[in-house]
Amino acid sequence: MAQGQIETALRSVLEKMGVPDAVIRLERPKDPAHGDLATNVALTLASKLQKAPRAIAQEIADGLSLESAGVEAVEIAGPGFLNFRLATDAVASTLVRIAEADEAFGRSEAGAGRSVMVEFVSANPTGPLHLGHGRQAALGDAIASLLDWAGWEVSREYYYNDAGSQIERLAESVWARYQEHFGGTSEIPEGGYHGEYVKEIAAAFAKRHGEAYVDDRSGEALKRMRFFAVEWLREEQDRDLHDFRVYFDVYFLESSLYDGGRLESTIHALRDTGHVYERDGAVWLRTSEFGDQKDRVMIKSDGSPTYFLPDVAYHTDKWERGFQRVINVQGADHHSTVDRVHAGLEALGYPKGFPEYVLHQMVRVERDGQEVKFSKRMGSQTTLHELVDQVGTDVVRYFFQMRKPEGHLVFDLDLALDQSEKNPVYKIQYAHARMCSIFGKAGLSAGEISVEGAALDRLDTEAERELIKVLGEFPELVDRAAEAHTPHLLCDYLEQLAGQVNSWYHAGNPTRNPELAVLVEDDALRRARLLLARAVQVVIRNGLTILGIAAPERMEREEEG
Repeated sequence: MAQGQIETALRSVLEKMGVPDAVIRLERPKDPAHGDLATNVALTLASKLQKAPRAIAQEIADGLSLESAGVEAVEIAGPGFLNFRLATDAVASTLVRIAEADEAFGRSEAGAGRSVMVEFVSANPTGPLHLGHGRQAALGDAIASLLDWAGWEVSREYYYNDAGSQIERLAESVWARYQEHFGGTSEIPEGGYHGEYVKEIAAAFAKRHGEAYVDDRSGEALKRMRFFAVEWLREEQDRDLHDFRVYFDVYFLESSLYDGGRLESTIHALRDTGHVYERDGAVWLRTSEFGDQKDRVMIKSDGSPTYFLPDVAYHTDKWERGFQRVINVQGADHHSTVDRVHAGLEALGYPKGFPEYVLHQMVRVERDGQEVKFSKRMGSQTTLHELVDQVGTDVVRYFFQMRKPEGHLVFDLDLALDQSEKNPVYKIQYAHARMCSIFGKAGLSAGEISVEGAALDRLDTEAERELIKVLGEFPELVDRAAEAHTPHLLCDYLEQLAGQVNSWYHAGNPTRNPELAVLVEDDALRRARLLLARAVQVVIRNGLTILGIAAPERMEREEEG
């Protein structure tokens, strides 16, 4: 790759100048007139070398040997920038690499096969998945996919909170609706669940058991309703996630922490640290000694554990299963748990900062600038299933991923329903489908397009050079997004790429017929442009694959205008 060769050549010169540890950053200039790659290294060294930046830049340029890197010219610009202009065939050689790598283009060995767990969704089995769960599903799945592409051995995990007071309140809520189903009257308990789905569960329970538990509030009756409700909701959540193209390698039950003794062993281990004390009948951990704002209760005065304790126990289990790197994708409402979990684990001797967290904000659906809620089943929140039913899986997944996780997401329903290039999902998918259309018009399958006979050095228009450079950035972008846990970078990239594709095939082509820009009579140029179209198709397909979005070969509707 030209960039790597340029960096190596720069490093060699800088070593001779006595600055072997200089930080070298090569970036693509925003203005193509400034070349293909640029660095400000001369400016960063001015203080250290006690020279003017332009003089340093000239010394670097004079010492460079870049013939083998495909560099056509090196220019000094402004206060001391070094701009590199690549030969056309060096730029176009990127297309050969893309076509040869095909489905593997963008993959790397950065993770070196190390294990990482991504835990996400982990919704309480007390109701249908809402939009917050949906955003978390899309983000978590994309983060896991990015890490897989970056060479990590990824395990996706779902943690079921199937124990604790919220499950008891669910059982009591179903019991109340079950009584109503048979004409009785009963109040939903304080903190219980009021959504229409509770009536659905009660009706299903009644269909299976009849009137066997009317007026029966025994422990056995509530146990049966608890088990039935959790199973019913888990099956519904699994269906919704399946329809959303989200799958897990491991489903972990909170109840197993209690049944298997993990919770008890964690309590003993924490006591042994010397950081545990009792006050007001409760058992406390000195989490403030490990960066938390204040000490936290482990065991309440009634003898029951707080949520904090099973969270710590769960992560000791993760570690012992071989996951020294864990990424938890959770809603911003979990912000207060981060410090206490970190503190509890650090008290036990686990590394500081284990596990990593990605916290996301909630979702607000708007139409014409007004909030939209079209759910009655949940009582107050729109379900993931309902939104997917409205606009489709591809659009929902993309919209949930296209903003920074920490930013509030306004889901524009009008834009989501728009089937033109105003909608970024359609814009990207159209670009892919158009390339496939070109292959069809050429009478070729994508796999039949090769470099043989292609005049790559004739791909010299500004639109072609810029498009090729954007395509070549894909592998580095995937690694960067994987390391930062930021799928939105890939969304931004794909939308930019789709725009570059538009610029390419519309350039000098007033009919806006993409075939005419590629399928020219000149055979050598035709083959080169077909290879460029093939590279576009590969990169868009691979990017959409990472995001869990379809890359259609045909679209029912083309762009307007």
